[in-house]
Amino acid sequence: MEFSDNNEEIRHIAIEGVIGAGKTSLTMKLAKLVNAMPVFERFEENPFLDKFYDDISRYAFQTQIFFLLNRHKQQQELVQMDIFHQLVICDYMFEKDKIFAYLNLQDDELKLYEDLVSRLEKTIPKPDLVVYLQCGVDRLMENIKKRGRVFEKSISKEYIQSLNEAYNYFFFRYKSSPLLIVNADEIDFVNNEKDFERLTAEIFKPRRMTEYYNPIIK
Repeated sequence: MEFSDNNEEIRHIAIEGVIGAGKTSLTMKLAKLVNAMPVFERFEENPFLDKFYDDISRYAFQTQIFFLLNRHKQQQELVQMDIFHQLVICDYMFEKDKIFAYLNLQDDELKLYEDLVSRLEKTIPKPDLVVYLQCGVDRLMENIKKRGRVFEKSISKEYIQSLNEAYNYFFFRYKSSPLLIVNADEIDFVNNEKDFERLTAEIFKPRRMTEYYNPIIK
């Protein structure tokens, strides 16, 4: 697939969504299709993650800070490599770190977090396009169960519900980059090639603002 002239400015796409929305799967397929560089979040490097889902209040701060610093390090590596002259597709965006922080941290922890993140985010480039895969809780829980990651077994439906609401709140107010909000409940871009092709066409349409893709009415 080749880019049109309208897509010349797109060099950094971030795929976002709640746990189980399909961010990594879409990143892999999309990067392969358009010969882009895929960048994946290194969640498996976080030593606190399995403990976090067993006891959120106790391990939230350690988990959050590790993710924040790890994400910042990875994004800085990309900048230093000067790879943004080519198309990069990332399965997360740096700003989303705040969603988890405001959901999980206590007030005193949040003050420390806000001081740190305000210093770090200044050095991170904004994506040229953000794709938000919006899913219902039942679909998210089904996908989490299917992929069978050990550390995700203890994730509760209540936590996913809270996280889903936080993501919706964040992205319905997001203005930092062009944004495509996808109704991912009604699409199977992993197993259905027609669904994937239609979604890909939507992603690479030129846009300067927030738009919605609802496959039901297409």
